[in-house]
Amino acid sequence: MPGLWFEQFTVGQRFVHEVRRTVTDADNILFSALTYNPAAIHIDHAYAATTEFGRPLMNSLFTLGLVIGLSVQDTTFGTTIANLGMEDTSFPKPVFSGDTIRAETEVKAIRPSKSRPGQGIVTFEHVGLNQRDEIVLCTTRAALMMARPDA
Repeated sequence: MPGLWFEQFTVGQRFVHEVRRTVTDADNILFSALTYNPAAIHIDHAYAATTEFGRPLMNSLFTLGLVIGLSVQDTTFGTTIANLGMEDTSFPKPVFSGDTIRAETEVKAIRPSKSRPGQGIVTFEHVGLNQRDEIVLCTTRAALMMARPDA
């Protein structure tokens, strides 16, 4: 199903996204390698065993990307032009290999673009939760969206 056009969003609209994803060590190591992040807390099991967590933490930027990605099918698939920014991003609980992540989204604001006719800005609040319903990520994202072509 394609994403929604700018006019189809309303402030307060909520999405509980159906797609979930269990994260793995391979995800963590590959993402860390692809982004040139050599932090031992992500890729070194022996080092991570000496930390308060006792095992590697999933890279937080992987978690951010995953949660937004889980939201795309219901919200912006094929109708977004660009991400304009993210703010108020927090990671209240760690994510570990084997956790299953799901996402929920709420539309916080909408406004037509002042400089780009036929487009608008939608502000989303994305929340990522693990299999215990603990919040592992919260972020506010502004996206430039297409208006319906016939509108």
